[in-house]
Amino acid sequence: MIQLHDKQFVPFITATEIDAVVKRMAKEAEEDLEGEVPVFVGVLNGSFMVLSDFAKHYTKDCEINFVKMSSYEGTSTTGEVKQLLGLSQNLEGRSVVLIEDIVDTGHTIEALIQLFENKNVKQLKIATLFFKPEAYTKNIPLDYVGFEIPNKFIVGYGLDYDGLGRNLPEIYQLK
Repeated sequence: MIQLHDKQFVPFITATEIDAVVKRMAKEAEEDLEGEVPVFVGVLNGSFMVLSDFAKHYTKDCEINFVKMSSYEGTSTTGEVKQLLGLSQNLEGRSVVLIEDIVDTGHTIEALIQLFENKNVKQLKIATLFFKPEAYTKNIPLDYVGFEIPNKFIVGYGLDYDGLGRNLPEIYQLK
């Protein structure tokens, strides 16, 4: 068990399990994007670890960029998504894979799709390491899903609780 601020968290998913799933997701994307040089767009801050490992397991050429969105305060979503950092690359005619750490309600994914609608991308795919089907309120298909998890708050591997826990190599669940 670990303590972050005022909350306790218990082990949930090991670093070994995470690595195997990220490797599988990268291989699936590699097969789907044969002949393309995709742009992987990480959604900051949470996706930095999954994007890094995803790119390491992707054996073909690719480019990497980031966008920063925010919808959380503490352990709950605000329901409002704000863009804090925009894209710095022309994506017209390119295949883009959005790399998310977690998809719960789907509000951020919906805002990201709106962001990409006027970029004239060739194709837009969505990858998420963690997916909470119980919390998902959208009809947007997810192309690459690592783990389906219960609707409980998690930290580690890029996910935080008020700034702490991002550096943990495994996932912990709120006790």
